[in-house]
Amino acid sequence: MAMLSKKVSYCFAILAVMTILTGTMSAKTRVTKQASGKTSEGTPVDLYSLENGKVEVRIMTYGGIVVSLRTPDRNGKLDDIVLGVDSVQKYEAQTAHFGGIVGRYANRIAHGTFQLDGKTYSIPKNDGDNALHGGTRGFDKVVWEGKQITDGVELTYVSKDGDQGFPGTLTTTVRYTLSGSALHIEYSATTDKDTVLNLTNHSYFNLAGQGKGDILGHVLEIDASRMTPVDATLIPTGELKSVEGTPFDFRKPHAIGERIDADDPQLKLGRGYDHNFVLDHPGKLAEAAEVYEPTTGRTLKVLTTEPGLQLYTGNFLDGSITGKEGRVYNRRFALCLETQHFPDSPNHPSFPTTELKSGQKFHSVTVYEFGSRSR
Repeated sequence: MAMLSKKVSYCFAILAVMTILTGTMSAKTRVTKQASGKTSEGTPVDLYSLENGKVEVRIMTYGGIVVSLRTPDRNGKLDDIVLGVDSVQKYEAQTAHFGGIVGRYANRIAHGTFQLDGKTYSIPKNDGDNALHGGTRGFDKVVWEGKQITDGVELTYVSKDGDQGFPGTLTTTVRYTLSGSALHIEYSATTDKDTVLNLTNHSYFNLAGQGKGDILGHVLEIDASRMTPVDATLIPTGELKSVEGTPFDFRKPHAIGERIDADDPQLKLGRGYDHNFVLDHPGKLAEAAEVYEPTTGRTLKVLTTEPGLQLYTGNFLDGSITGKEGRVYNRRFALCLETQHFPDSPNHPSFPTTELKSGQKFHSVTVYEFGSRSR
């Protein structure tokens, strides 16, 4: 009997090890690459697919765009939760910056000008009198060089000195990796001349599924005690304002639609939320925000090393864009959670600096972690 007991124990031990190994193997990310057409200039574009049995992500070398992101709801049903369009040519034509790597400077620069090392630089104005998301041909409008890596894809782009008016030849590398239920985005950059840099990803999320109604019922929490108020052109005034007692206080969970149309001057200027939040734990990888969609149970946590988070509630979507699967994107059909340095930082010395000096290396990490709740 003792011998039999030892054999049974041994078999259970082997089974346990095999179960662990099988679970580990099934969790490993499978990365595949395929051609995805050409740009209007004839440049080939590739599409990388990352799958691990939990989450499926597709990333295009044009713009480093997150083309689709499929995650399970509380019942295990997968659905695509990011907005986008159906072809490279449509991505070239759209101006919403769906899912792309935004740079050299994410968000706005006032009047399209800034000073650095005693010189004035001008960026093409593409948002009234301001420059937005790197000018008329930012990083989401160029083809990156892709390379398969463990669990993901590495994208590299060399922006030459003077590109869109920015100084310095800038080499930027962005790594997308899928681990478990989390998409990791790691940004690195070097320059041969002092410059300014602000990189982010511009994915539009709807946790109910892309094109499936507005996001006003999404419940949001943001780890920020302050925000940066804006003027009529959505440029920060320079103030770091407490969110206490305002519709911008998301330190406890609130439905996005609960206060979005409140009688608040800042909400009127942005036609909703289009504001930078000053995160309470900058510099280290920490949770910045969490979103919960009650009807599907899907959740999204955002972790970042960046000091700011831009909340944009799709206020300028107007039904003029027909997206994936023929779905029309109306106002507030998505939200963006753009991890970043503050808008217009080169013109606000009191803000965390966005200067990148020659010989230095920029490094930043953002993680989108997906899950679900039973109720």
